[in-house]
Amino acid sequence: MPVTRRTADSDTVALNPVFVRPGEATELSRFAIPEGESLPETAYQIVHDEAMLDGNARLNLATFVGTWMDGPAERLYAETFDKNMVDKDEYPATAAVETRCWTMLAGLWHAPDPRDTIGTSTVGSSEACMLGGLALKRRWQHARRAAGKPTDRPNLVMSSAVQVCWEKFCNYWDVEARLVPISEEHKVLDGDDLESYVDENTIGVVAILGVTYTGMYEPVRRIADALDRIQAATGLDVPIHIDGASGAFIAPFVQPDLEWDFRVARVASISTSGHKYGLVYPGLGWVVWRDKAALPEDLIFRVTYLGGDMPTLALNFSRPGAQVLLQYYMFLRLGMDGYRRVQQSAHDVARYLAGEVAKLPQFALWNDGADIPVFAWRLRDGHTENWNLYHLSDRLRTRGWLVPAYPMPDDLADVTVQRVVVRNGLSRDLAGAFVSDLRAEVAYLDRLSAPMPVEGQRPSFHH
Repeated sequence: MPVTRRTADSDTVALNPVFVRPGEATELSRFAIPEGESLPETAYQIVHDEAMLDGNARLNLATFVGTWMDGPAERLYAETFDKNMVDKDEYPATAAVETRCWTMLAGLWHAPDPRDTIGTSTVGSSEACMLGGLALKRRWQHARRAAGKPTDRPNLVMSSAVQVCWEKFCNYWDVEARLVPISEEHKVLDGDDLESYVDENTIGVVAILGVTYTGMYEPVRRIADALDRIQAATGLDVPIHIDGASGAFIAPFVQPDLEWDFRVARVASISTSGHKYGLVYPGLGWVVWRDKAALPEDLIFRVTYLGGDMPTLALNFSRPGAQVLLQYYMFLRLGMDGYRRVQQSAHDVARYLAGEVAKLPQFALWNDGADIPVFAWRLRDGHTENWNLYHLSDRLRTRGWLVPAYPMPDDLADVTVQRVVVRNGLSRDLAGAFVSDLRAEVAYLDRLSAPMPVEGQRPSFHH
């Protein structure tokens, strides 16, 4: 029987009388550990019913994070969720699989010698980004000290549409964030006017392979060419980190000829999310460096833990090992051909959806899903004063669809967009159902004879 819910600000959770077993409490504290025990079934039912109120993951078009794996993967997950990734002495086979995975990624991303590089798994791509940023900062510090120069004013150049983890990195590690504003003319960081942001204190440039706001690729080759010109004029040799949270698992399969990875000489490191288009459940990221020389040795710790001596370079210590095994499972399960078909399918659905949205006269596409399977649109200027994209987002939520609406960054903050992320599991049939619901809700809003209220509107989650 379900738990009888009280209001969110209630201090207790009350149980349905039919559900309560003899001797058990009928109310449990919501914010303090209960004094007594409960039966496993009772605790399960409470947590189960709380989680039941979450949205349907298959209809969540806001998140990039994977929400489905097949039966054998789930069985493998259940068999290995007790493994601690950091304990390489106790779980040497899992440690070996981790090395195989990042070596595979180094090859996928055209490292000069995949067996002579270095990488690591992380809890997610945010941790991977921070490790990439730390390596850039430490390499810059070593070079500056060797030249007898100060190291107290490092800066990192990136787009104003950068994911929030980079702002955290700059905040936590005392690096000045130099944000290049995007605009209608320059929708991504593309190398234009880069010389105005780069100086001797620049530790690197971040290029995003799939901007979170819109899904667009930043042109790595053009950015590298701009840095080549800067070096020719000033002598400054500035490396690039690729934030490939999504695109690093899309471009190799959907746009294999696009030069964005280690084929570009300035690319020092690449990070990605295994739990996004790597097709693994949440909790996995990867970072790989061009070669061992790209990662300063003093960022690698060698510690004795639980009887073994092992190197570690992640920010977290104890963390799950199961997701690493799931990534290896997916590499074996799909292979190159399987990944091509899965990613191409998502890409095709995104292009279909973008085309259908483009047909609606109320909207103007910001981009069309040609890069990662993500696209965004905005309301056409002057279409209506009665509703906005936040209202449409709320209407779609009543049908189960989570489609975020939010303002663009900084210089484009007056532009509000909506975005759809197509992941594995959003079939062509489901996409067709979404289009039907979208049309129906737009028609409903267009029939309004007076403006909808705007009080309390706020951006949906989009990072």
